[in-house]
Amino acid sequence: MKIEVLGTGCPRCKEVEKRVMDVLAETGVAAEVEKVTDIKKFAQMGILSTPGLVINGKVKAQGKIPSKEEVKKWLEEASSGK
Repeated sequence: MKIEVLGTGCPRCKEVEKRVMDVLAETGVAAEVEKVTDIKKFAQMGILSTPGLVINGKVKAQGKIPSKEEVKKWLEEASSGK
C-alpha cells in the first residue's frame, strides 16, 4: 500500500502525516508513506488545496485534516481492494 501526504510542510500537512502514522501504528497495516511537496505533482493528482491524502493513487482528502476514523476506513478499503 502506498500513502502520499501532499503539502508544503504547513502545520496542517504535518498533522495529516502524524494522523496517518498513528493509524498505521494502531492498526498494524503495512504501508509506504511518502511526503509530496512538489506543487506540480499536486496539480497532476488533482489536488487543489492542501493538505492532501492519496492512498494507492486515489485522492481521499484535500484541504482538510481527516479524522482517524476516516483514515482507518480508507486503509481498510485499500486493503480489501475497494
